[in-house]
Amino acid sequence: MVVGGGDTALEEAFFLAKFAKEIHLLVRKDTFRASQILQNRLKQFPQITVHFNTELQDIIGDGKKIESVIIKKPDNNTSEQILNVEGVFVAIGHTPNTELFKGKLNLDERGYITTIKGSTKTGLPGVFACGDVQDSEYRQAITAAGSGCMAALDVERYLASRIEKNGIFCIEEESTVSTITSRNGINCLDNITL
Repeated sequence: MVVGGGDTALEEAFFLAKFAKEIHLLVRKDTFRASQILQNRLKQFPQITVHFNTELQDIIGDGKKIESVIIKKPDNNTSEQILNVEGVFVAIGHTPNTELFKGKLNLDERGYITTIKGSTKTGLPGVFACGDVQDSEYRQAITAAGSGCMAALDVERYLASRIEKNGIFCIEEESTVSTITSRNGINCLDNITL
């Protein structure tokens, strides 16, 4: 069983269709949020049964494995239904944890930190974003790891360029990250714990 109606949910269902003879796709609303191309692709998978206007109520198992789920259509007072399933994959929306950056960094309409195309650089020099706070499209652990590597390389290049340009990059010892200040024309990180 896959829970969700967006691109991630459909992609998960397509992947599972390679291994399972029957897949239930629970969509809370009466329509998908997924792209039209993925909705069209769904027709290629007769083993995927879509349940619109349906919510997952409970997962039943013995503590070691899932045996079934209880689903319900809340909009028409129908009784609950039990489906025998061996796995539940929740692929519903994602809200990035970027609240603390509001007003400090540029965020898109969904709350993701915006970066300069092809890099992890934000609009603030010396500040880089990667992983789940920056990736609104793929949102996978492997892409987060890759963007983390990109950010490390971007930071290294940034620091090297600062040393090359100014001969020094000053960091105050025994403090916590908070701001970038300029001292005699040199950008310094204040409040960073080393």
